[in-house]
Amino acid sequence: MDIFKKCYEYDADKKAMEKGIYPFFQALEGTEGTEVIMNGRKVLMLGSNNYLGLTFHPKVRAAAQKAIDQFGTSCTGSRLINGTLCIHHELEERLAAFMKRPAALVFSTGMQTNLGAISCLIGRNDVVITDKEDHASIVDACRLGFGEVKRFVHGDLEQLERILQKIPEESGALVVVDGIFSMGGEIVDLPKLGPLCRKYGARLYVDDAHAVGVLGGGRGTAVHFDQVADVDITMGTFSKSFASLGGYVVGEKDVINYIKHNARAFIFSASLPASNVMAAMAALDIMENEPEHVEQLWDNAHFMMKGFRELGFNIGRTQSPIIPVIVGDDERCFMFWKELYEAGVYTNPVIAPAVPQGMALLRTSYMATHTKEQLTRALGIFEKAGKKLGVI
Repeated sequence: MDIFKKCYEYDADKKAMEKGIYPFFQALEGTEGTEVIMNGRKVLMLGSNNYLGLTFHPKVRAAAQKAIDQFGTSCTGSRLINGTLCIHHELEERLAAFMKRPAALVFSTGMQTNLGAISCLIGRNDVVITDKEDHASIVDACRLGFGEVKRFVHGDLEQLERILQKIPEESGALVVVDGIFSMGGEIVDLPKLGPLCRKYGARLYVDDAHAVGVLGGGRGTAVHFDQVADVDITMGTFSKSFASLGGYVVGEKDVINYIKHNARAFIFSASLPASNVMAAMAALDIMENEPEHVEQLWDNAHFMMKGFRELGFNIGRTQSPIIPVIVGDDERCFMFWKELYEAGVYTNPVIAPAVPQGMALLRTSYMATHTKEQLTRALGIFEKAGKKLGVI
């Protein structure tokens, strides 16, 4: 049988296009952060992970441009061989201090960070345990490791404890969770999870891709709950609040050093270009010295949570600037997306397998730079479209 048979038969995208509701791969022709140009018109962006709104901050842009002048556009090699710049080390030292941990390691993307760090830690006699709503990069990282993979129902720490109870003493255990879950916007229950892992001798890895810049004054989940000692490794990305590209892990020096010398996704990837390093460093400066950005982000998040609930939308159990508007049916979700888009609001439609079957939703996320006028206008557009399609 032809291995390409599945490719020729794939038509989910074509069916949506025929109905005029295909929502993906929409091209941006220009962006100012909260507003973007799509198909020649301005659209209010409610689908970005630019939480602090720093992608167009003058300090971030200037830092990236200066880095190109000094270091060029690419390192043309891996960190291991010829791709380590002095600013890589500087950023790692500053990240470790910012996250209140001894050491840090910078990767070229967030996906590679999880693929490399998690897979190299999971040996043949080890067990890795994940929440069923963990990010896809965690799922793929666990597949790459040589150990056994177990999963627990989202947020069900009683089930997690039953799993931990059955792990043999001779096996190492790593529990991997998101700090803020990227679809539902919930914050992990670290006050219960941390002590539970300690009770059974399991190590805890927290993916803070959506939590750094958002929780703990920008420092993430562990600092938010004042439980830095309970989290063994924190992972973060630069592609969200840091207004750049890349990822990193922080933790004990020996652990970070082991990852540095054994993570294939780190060793065999070209290193992060200087422009991305310096953009992330400038964003870090802003997080450290201008706390008002995080405060404004939360003000906007609470404004939208209240507004959606008052209108009657189902926004689940979100606790963060990620606010899902749950629709249910896939096709109606796409239709809702189109109504909003044509009215000038961009959101992210999410269907199975990214969410459970029958739980299709529009993922909205907010920035510190959104104005109340923009958010009020968005709520009005949501109300009109929601009533038209029977969502509310």
